[in-house]
Amino acid sequence: METSEFDWEFIPGRTTRAWGFNAQVPGPVIEARVGDVLEVRLTNRLPEPTTMHWHGLRLPAAMDGTDMVQRPVDPGETFTYRFRLPDAGTFWYHPHTHEAVQMEHGLYGAIVVRGPDEPVLDADRVLVLDDVMLDDDAQVEPPGGWIERHNGREGGTRLVNGRQEPELTIAAGQVERWRIVNAASARYVRLSIGGRPFTIIGTDGGLIPAPLTVTEVLLATADRVEIAVGPFAEGEVLEVVSLKYNRRSITWPHDETFATLRVGAPAPSRASIPAMLRHIEPLVRGPVVPTREVHLGVKMSLRGMDFVINDETHHRDRPVVVGELQVWDVINDSNMDHPFHLHGFFFQVLDLNGEPPAFLSWEDTVNVPPKSHVRIAWMPDDRPGEWMYHCHILEHHEKGMMAHFQVVRPGEEPPPPAHAHHHHG
Repeated sequence: METSEFDWEFIPGRTTRAWGFNAQVPGPVIEARVGDVLEVRLTNRLPEPTTMHWHGLRLPAAMDGTDMVQRPVDPGETFTYRFRLPDAGTFWYHPHTHEAVQMEHGLYGAIVVRGPDEPVLDADRVLVLDDVMLDDDAQVEPPGGWIERHNGREGGTRLVNGRQEPELTIAAGQVERWRIVNAASARYVRLSIGGRPFTIIGTDGGLIPAPLTVTEVLLATADRVEIAVGPFAEGEVLEVVSLKYNRRSITWPHDETFATLRVGAPAPSRASIPAMLRHIEPLVRGPVVPTREVHLGVKMSLRGMDFVINDETHHRDRPVVVGELQVWDVINDSNMDHPFHLHGFFFQVLDLNGEPPAFLSWEDTVNVPPKSHVRIAWMPDDRPGEWMYHCHILEHHEKGMMAHFQVVRPGEEPPPPAHAHHHHG
């Protein structure tokens, strides 16, 4: 894979200088099967250093693609990532260096890993949602002022697979599997498909235990959802929209279109979604005592506004021991939503403000609403090293709402961190 700068049409007929993987936005979909070994040689042709983070993949710490575990790849250099893929699901890749600029310019792509027992649907499509802020000449705006630093950037040009509000088609009578990735910097997507029912079959960590039919689903930034869409009747036209969602930013929310879905001529369907998709063993049964609290907050400083974890920017949290069940209370002390992302490990959401979730699932990103607490459970397996968790609103993460911790084997002392964090302001 190669990162470079190139011309791209986010808006039909308008040329933008974009950055991407293999000269496309999004980068190529990486498709694999459970157990495959993925090897990617990343060559950097950008004017600045970059890295490749594998969002949602359970891989060795040294392959996580952050500047805590590797030196960023300088222009002209190559770095090889190599690891086994243990889980089926929809994941994604993006830089973990200067993210607010690099990802805004188009550096991201999807990963699809298939297992042996996938439900049968009529098509399997990946839809990567994003937005971009373009100036009058259709060029990406540089990072903005204090409102953008507070809210995170929400661009006015909404993209599906790198194109502004495209038209999608589906055959009448068919049911498709849509794997949706929210790759936006800060935008939450409260997804609706013409207000019609669709069925959730998977989330961040792959299939859920049983299908769930809904008319909308909320994707915080970095979230994924897998849904079964259809069947529809020939000639129908449905709007794929993000319904207004107030994440308590300074701007006022409203409904926004991402794509139009046109229903074409009928085709036979072979779709079959079983009543049970997967067995997930709960990590916790009954009452439990949390092992730590993670407080997400905002405080004023000489730099303006700091986004903090446990009152610190770029917090150094205490180590986690392999094999010791982790139960964390993630507490949002601020007045706005934050999507909490844990690198390298899946967790189960136990409750939001004391209420259990609608279904058991494996997740790597969860929304924490204002003045709320989410209790999560996760098990550190034998992948010692340097890991992190952070808010996935890129501007908040860059302004300090992230934490570093080490996973250590029982009885071992954690080594000193190998790399200092490089702060990109």
